[in-house]
Amino acid sequence: METVGKKITALGAVRSGIGAAKLVKKLGGIPFISDSGLKEKLSAQIKSIEAAGIEYECGAHSERAFDCDFIITSPGVPSDSYPILEAKKRNIKVISELEFAASICKGTIISITGTNGKTTTTALCAHLLNESGLKAYAAGNIGLAFSEIAADVKENEFVALETSSFQLDFIDSFKPKFSMILNITPDHLDRYDNNFDEYAAAKISITRNQDANDFLITNADDKNTPAEKINNSVGRLQFSLKGEVENGAYCKDGKLFFAKNGKAEYVCPADSLFIKGEHNIANALAVLAAAKVIGVSNDKIEKAFRSFPGVEHRIEFVRELNGVKYYNDSKATNVDSVWYALKSFDAPVYLILGGKDKGNNYNDIKEPALKVVKKIYAIGSSAQKVAEFFSPYIPVELISTLEDCVIKGSKEAKAGEVVLLSPACASFDMFDNYEHRGQAFKKAVMEL
Repeated sequence: METVGKKITALGAVRSGIGAAKLVKKLGGIPFISDSGLKEKLSAQIKSIEAAGIEYECGAHSERAFDCDFIITSPGVPSDSYPILEAKKRNIKVISELEFAASICKGTIISITGTNGKTTTTALCAHLLNESGLKAYAAGNIGLAFSEIAADVKENEFVALETSSFQLDFIDSFKPKFSMILNITPDHLDRYDNNFDEYAAAKISITRNQDANDFLITNADDKNTPAEKINNSVGRLQFSLKGEVENGAYCKDGKLFFAKNGKAEYVCPADSLFIKGEHNIANALAVLAAAKVIGVSNDKIEKAFRSFPGVEHRIEFVRELNGVKYYNDSKATNVDSVWYALKSFDAPVYLILGGKDKGNNYNDIKEPALKVVKKIYAIGSSAQKVAEFFSPYIPVELISTLEDCVIKGSKEAKAGEVVLLSPACASFDMFDNYEHRGQAFKKAVMEL
């Protein structure tokens, strides 16, 4: 993408926006960052922007924001927001930070989307490739903006890219070598006019530009991934926990297999995966399928699975004290994520649930909750809703702070039981983000 001498506006003084602006400058363009947030709330970001010598504005999107050749938007900027609509009105091209970085990257892109499991799968994919002697980066929504590393990636290197539907909203020519659609379940529907089909379409667009030389890996067990709407020209692989697949990876009798044209080979035992949960076996199968196509040997795959510790805030083991185990699953911001978390435990669970509700239907987790949850500590602005739904089935106590939940759990849980933060809600009513919430939980646990 031509940048030399071009005036390019990055929307959003966030990690991806700042990364894009820095990359524009590195490539000889003239970057400008525009953010409607108040300057006082962006002090840390502004220090980084000023240190890079990049022009910016806060508090509004002025005329300067539209004095540009094209706009790079951060994933957090809604498609119906003023700067996007105004850019369309003025016929200014808008692309995602993902699209811009991909146009610069010379390495092999493995783009991973899905409602749940993206972060773990992205981290596992990069870990496996690095452990196998290849060079791989983990970037995207996982913590490192794609723009921050895109120009450094060499042709024989890989980028495992966590890709959200928001990032896919503004792609044009984005064409990864490998794409994965892990699953599609209702989430972020407020961004898509409460239309699930529009949300699913955003996910599926990951494969729009792929061809027969590329690969799409999908979940054969997911009924919400509409096969009839997927690009048919791309090389197709599947993964499954429930049955064999013709091409791809599957789990059978506690063993992981890779199949090509119906001929399967044993790769490794399913319990070689260090991290907990059936859903993580599904994530590992998606990675296994890509790894086998790339040419990674079975013994290296097994070794990488055994050594992968998981990711922070996703069913993360924090501590065992007096026989009680504490797990941080702060990244569980929807009920589907909590369903997977509860399915990962056999021991009785004291569940911390609640936060900023996104239209949750708690009936979706009633079945696993009834099996393993001994008591619920309801917190945040949705606490009353949680209590109203679960009180007829499970003891529920409304608690004002996360720290008090941890203290209460430590007094009530017995040896062999679990205290689990898996809130099913966004964190913005009490915390800056899910990371802040997870760190607060871990701090409280370590202070017991």
